[in-house]
Parts: sequence; structure tokens; C-alpha cells
Amino acid sequence: MARAMFEYTKTVLKKVSFNSDLFCKELDKGLKRLLPYEIDELTIWLKQFTANKPELYVCLSLIK
Repeated sequence: MARAMFEYTKTVLKKVSFNSDLFCKELDKGLKRLLPYEIDELTIWLKQFTANKPELYVCLSLIK
């Protein structure tokens, strides 16, 4: 179940990446639902995903 939430979070983030406000909201929701090791994996994925999307950099501040 937990792995499904991780994949779901990534899918949602990909779909809302056109809007930084939505992206930040969905990232915040995802961070509340994921397990600590999944947050680490998501951090790695986010750094790769946002590498060419500077408008989404502000959302990375949500990750501690």
C-alpha cells in the first residue's frame, strides 16, 4: 500500500507540474502521507524532475 502512495504522489506531481502553486500543494500533501524512506526517494526524484523546471524550485523548500 505504501509503495502505491509513492507512485501516486509522483503521478499527481507530474500532472500538476504546469502550475507551481498546485505543485506545492500536492507536494505538501504527499509529504504528509509518505513514509520517511519514501520522502528520501521522492527528494531524489524531485531534484531530477525539476532540473529543467526553475519555476518549481520554490516548492523544493517544503522538503526538510
